Amino acid sequence: MKHCILKSFLAAATLVMLASPAAAKGKTNAPAQGEALFTSLSYTGDDDYYRNNPLPDKHSFYNPIIPGWASDPSVCKVGDDYYLVTSTFTYFPGVPLYHSKDMLNWRHVGNILSRPSQLKHLSGQKMNDGGIYAPAISYNPHNKTFYMITTDVGWANFYCTAKDPLGEWSDPIELPAVKGIDPSFFFDEDGSAYIVHKEDTKGQPKWNINRAIRIIRFDTNTGKTFGEDMPLNELGVGPDEHLDRDEGPHIYKIGGKYFLTCAEGGTGNMHSEVVYKADKVEGPWTRWSRNPMLTQRNLKERRTNPTTCTGHTDIAKDLTGNWRAVFLGCRNYAPGINPLGRETFTMPVKWSGDGYPYITQCTDTVPWIFNAAPAVREEGICNGNFSYTDKFTSKNPHTGIPLCLGRPYTLL
Repeated sequence: MKHCILKSFLAAATLVMLASPAAAKGKTNAPAQGEALFTSLSYTGDDDYYRNNPLPDKHSFYNPIIPGWASDPSVCKVGDDYYLVTSTFTYFPGVPLYHSKDMLNWRHVGNILSRPSQLKHLSGQKMNDGGIYAPAISYNPHNKTFYMITTDVGWANFYCTAKDPLGEWSDPIELPAVKGIDPSFFFDEDGSAYIVHKEDTKGQPKWNINRAIRIIRFDTNTGKTFGEDMPLNELGVGPDEHLDRDEGPHIYKIGGKYFLTCAEGGTGNMHSEVVYKADKVEGPWTRWSRNPMLTQRNLKERRTNPTTCTGHTDIAKDLTGNWRAVFLGCRNYAPGINPLGRETFTMPVKWSGDGYPYITQCTDTVPWIFNAAPAVREEGICNGNFSYTDKFTSKNPHTGIPLCLGRPYTLL
C-alpha cells in the first residue's frame, strides 16, 4: 500500500528539452540566453497496485474513476452525455469539466472558468481557506440551459450558464441573497426552480454550531432569486455526536418523492453522506433512520487499501437506468496521510425497503476494482497505469493533458 500511493504520486515523467539556445536556431519560440525550451513531455505510470492487480475483463474499472486531486464532484446527465465538475479553490483556470458517455470513462474537455475575468475576485485569496468551493452542475430542460453554481469563499455565491457545455460559459452572475456555501440548483418538473445551500441558523440555534440547509426560489427568466431564503432542513446530527453539520446539499425528485442528500461530519475521516425524504420540496423532511447513506468512518483505520473521508455525493442514472453515485474519497499512504488528496470515486446506488437511496451500510467498503457491465473500459483515460506523450502542439495550454498528470494551472 505504501509503495502504491508513493509511486503513483512520484510516477515517472520525462521532459525533453533543447540543449541550448543555439539548438533552437530558426525557431520563432527559441529560448532566450539561459532559458530552456521544452519540446515534449512523456509520462509512464508504474503504480504497484495497478501492476499487481490487473483488471480481469473489459467491464472492470479502477476506483477512483478520476484519480488525483478531484474533490467535491457534481454530475448531471443530458441525453446520452454526462458532465462532471470538481473544486479548484484558488487555481486558474477554474472548475474542470469532464465528459463521459457511461459515467465511468471520463475525459477532461475544458474548464468552465476559463477566462481571468471570470475569476477576478480570486486575487489575494489563500489556498487553505479561499477560492472556488464545491461547484454543482445542472441542466434545466425547460430552457435548455446548463448551469454551474458555486461559492467563491472570498467574494460571493454565483453561477454561470451555457447552451453548449463544451463552448464558452457566461461571466459569473452574483447571487446576493444566497449566503453561506455549497449552493446547487433544483429544477422541478413543473418548471419551478430553486437554489439550496448551507447557511447559519437564524435566531436561537439548537446548539452552538448548528447550521441550516436553506432554500430560495429562482426565476429562470430574470436569472435572479426571489422570495425568502427559507430554512429547509435543520435536522442534521445532534450536539452529542460532535460532528460538523450538513453541507453540500442536492435535491432530486424520484418516483414522485423528493430526496435531499447532504455531506455530514466534515471532510476528514468522519465524513459521510446522509439522506432525507419529503412529499413536497418545501418539506417537512424525514431523516433516514439508517443514515449515513455513505461512510467509511466505522472501519478500522489500518485496514488494507483503505478508502477514507468518503462523502459529498451526487447521483445520476447510469446506462442501465439504475442510479449511480460519484463522491470524494482519499487513498491513504498512512493513517491520516493522503498525498493524492481527495479523488472522485463511484459506486452504484441501492434502495432500502422503506424507499431511501444508499451506497454503503455497516462494514461495506469502497472497492478499488469493480465490474460495471455492460459498460466497457476505454483506452486513453486516466485510470490505472498508462503512458502519455504531449508534444505541446495544442493552442490551448489548459486542455489536452490528462488531469491525473497534474493540472497545468496557476495560482491567482
